[in-house]
Amino acid sequence: MARQARAEITRDAVLTGAAEVFLRLGYANASLNEIMAQANVTKGALYFHFGSKEELARAVVDLGIERLAASRDRLADNAPALEVCISYSYLVADLALRDRMVASMLALNHQIGDYRGTSNQNMLAVFIHEHTLLVKRAIEEGDVLPDLDPDSAARLMQELTAGVHVIALGTGELEQMPARMERMWFHLLPSLVPESKLGYFREYAARRARRY
Repeated sequence: MARQARAEITRDAVLTGAAEVFLRLGYANASLNEIMAQANVTKGALYFHFGSKEELARAVVDLGIERLAASRDRLADNAPALEVCISYSYLVADLALRDRMVASMLALNHQIGDYRGTSNQNMLAVFIHEHTLLVKRAIEEGDVLPDLDPDSAARLMQELTAGVHVIALGTGELEQMPARMERMWFHLLPSLVPESKLGYFREYAARRARRY
């Protein structure tokens, strides 16, 4: 096996092991020794790729964001914008349960506290910008009230979605995230959509929850 290929396999093993340890113990309690044991690599192999626990954690954040973005990009671009917003919140809930790298990324973002991977780009700022564009389109499509400020509405969506995850994570009830996301939309939608469309979007959110 070529040296570069072996190095990539080792790096992937370290990231996978780190994601598991960070999820199990949290960032503060995770040790590099624990990560080395989980990944089955030597100290030299780990330090060849990552110089510190923080650097490793930020690399996990990077990879988790990449996986989340790849899944998000598979959402239908031609779907109504508000449906995309709702679907995206359930996608986060789903991946927090079944993709350990994304789950670790979401947890580390809260635990590290600055919502950055290895770059200076703030993940939440990117998500808010994307949702602002979606809310603007939803207003044009007549699905969101025309007098709402798109940036404020997008921020509220992100605040509530993040809150659902933080509470589920902190109480050890991640499996409840889809149901709690449905309740969040049930109460949020009346402040976003015209009354004539409230029933449809509440039912849409409920159908998405039933998938999980």
